Amino acid sequence: MSEKHQCCYVSPEGFSCKEKTDGRNLCYWHDAETLKKEPDLKARLEQQSKQQSIMQGYDLRRTDLNDVNLVNHGSKTGFDLRYCDFYRSNLQKAHLFAANLESASLMKADLRGANLHCANLKNANLLGTRLEGARLDHVQWGHYVAQEQIARKSETETVRLDYFEQAEEVYRNLRRVLENEGLFEQAGYFFRREMVMRRYQMPLWSTQRMVSKMVDLFCGYGERPLRVIVFSVMMILGYAIVFFTNGVIDSEELLQFNSEASLSDNIVSFLNVLYFSVVTFTTLGYGDITPVGWNRFFTAAEAFSGSFTLALFVVVFVKKMTR
Repeated sequence: MSEKHQCCYVSPEGFSCKEKTDGRNLCYWHDAETLKKEPDLKARLEQQSKQQSIMQGYDLRRTDLNDVNLVNHGSKTGFDLRYCDFYRSNLQKAHLFAANLESASLMKADLRGANLHCANLKNANLLGTRLEGARLDHVQWGHYVAQEQIARKSETETVRLDYFEQAEEVYRNLRRVLENEGLFEQAGYFFRREMVMRRYQMPLWSTQRMVSKMVDLFCGYGERPLRVIVFSVMMILGYAIVFFTNGVIDSEELLQFNSEASLSDNIVSFLNVLYFSVVTFTTLGYGDITPVGWNRFFTAAEAFSGSFTLALFVVVFVKKMTR
């Protein structure tokens, strides 16, 4: 009879497995060399979850766990499945409510129709994961997927570009699935991350990358209308300062900064110039104030920029509202 030993697995969180082994270093659940193809595997895993809610680091690659029930009934927190490996596992219609899958590998796992409501998927490997029809309400995704975090830490350009490409694929998949589920706010965030990953793959000083960066700054790739408003306000104020410095004519009176005038007079003059900047930006052009000198060029530039920015705001706003 083989001697029983304790499993040597220790998770990055410091959790030590208490399972016994038959002379091996790792227990049945943590041993990567043990093929888990038993017909009763699903029932065994469900029974294991009732005995031990912390199941960090389980090796469940290529397993058939269709309709598995891993819901921690009677508890506000789900089972701890951090660092588990579900590579190519069949998890269709799995019940994973509030499960903690942080840093788990769900690469190419089939989670179609699964219940992931309130699950924690921060830093999980979601490359190639099938999520069609899954319940994804209130899932904790984290700010960045695992591939993007690895790419940012990579020292070589080749590795970095490869992981940025993988991150783009993950974001695109999440965006499509969430759009189909009607979760447009989260889908919009992932769309922006997808476009950022695509930009990072472009040559550093290329025209494409610079244009992409400008679109991100101005409107967040169509997902942040507030940025257009902030940009518009900054432009109006900026041109108002230029006009106030160079001077404009209002009923034959020069509106310009005058160091010899009082503060109140300069403020009144600036407010009139600010009004002129607003009507120029919105291309209303009442004609009651006339630019002089170089301000004619700046007026034309602001009018062109204003018409473009207002059109951009309409497009971005309509895109957000029609969802």
